[in-house]
Amino acid sequence: MEAASEDSLRPLLAEYAEIEQRLSEPDVHADQALARKLGRRYAELAPLVKTVQELTAAREDEAAAKELAGEDPAFAAEAEQLAQRIPALQAKLTELLVPRDSYDASDVLMEIKSGEGGEESALFAGDLLRMYLRYAEARGWRVEVLDATESDLGGYKDVTIAVKGKGDGPDGVWSRMKYEGGVHRVQRVPATESQGRIHTSAAGVLVYPEPEEVEVTVDPNDLRIDVFRSSGPGGQSVNTTDSAVRVTHLPTGIVVSCQNEKSQLQNRARAIQVLQARLQAMAEEEAAAKAADERRSQVRTVDRSERVRTYNFPENRISDHRVNYKAYNLDQVLGGELDGVLDALTEADRAERIAAQSAS
Repeated sequence: MEAASEDSLRPLLAEYAEIEQRLSEPDVHADQALARKLGRRYAELAPLVKTVQELTAAREDEAAAKELAGEDPAFAAEAEQLAQRIPALQAKLTELLVPRDSYDASDVLMEIKSGEGGEESALFAGDLLRMYLRYAEARGWRVEVLDATESDLGGYKDVTIAVKGKGDGPDGVWSRMKYEGGVHRVQRVPATESQGRIHTSAAGVLVYPEPEEVEVTVDPNDLRIDVFRSSGPGGQSVNTTDSAVRVTHLPTGIVVSCQNEKSQLQNRARAIQVLQARLQAMAEEEAAAKAADERRSQVRTVDRSERVRTYNFPENRISDHRVNYKAYNLDQVLGGELDGVLDALTEADRAERIAAQSAS
């Protein structure tokens, strides 16, 4: 390993050894949150440590084989095989040393909002929600609907969900769903169109991590809290008490509603939790922008011209404009088979991180 690599590896190997020791201590497992945090970091470092061990062993075996080749020609062939394996291990190690997204293990909060296109946009927002629900189900994730406003035809004007992973590894919901933020455009004949003409409309998706330890503190004096009765489609009351809660953060104008918990107190706590996550995401985006290090931002306005993905129904085509991804399996994607496009986005992100690391 080169000196620079050794310098970057030394603290990571020491951290791995320390976590391994701590995970053997009973006191750590008495604190479930701490044990989960350490377990995730341990799982994150494990591939790197394994690769270092394999690379070290390969180099030592190559040196030994070269030394023995003078006595037995068979060792020369072994030395050559080991020499060919070493560059691949070095490349893998370089990739593993690229800084990860610190929220990759996190659960997420998602908001889906209808935009231009009226009822058709609301119907498309409903299609996106079902797509995410099916994808989450296939991966064994749990989804909780926190708030929803349905449209007259059964779509959604807006809906907020929490998506929770299995919590058993370094790659959580955020590692996959962070790429969904932005404007999603649909091209199809709307259910409301009598002439059979293809229309274009859009829905916006916001995604932000739900950290286990929220760093943003909310001043109660900055909040306006309104209570109202939970309602179903068409405004029909489904609760006889004022248990639903709407929290407005006065300095930013952010409004969060929650009506799906059983009590007003629970809805209030959940709404404030969502607000904290949104404020934290906002603070980090502002910091990244000031440092000129923001690689990609989510679209905050549902403008059809600022789209990340297009769903073309007549051609059964899905296109992601960030990575020039195109496939003709739209029906399957809407059925929850998102891995193709998400894999393309993940690979592009990884390549960008490796390039940035090499340039620094």
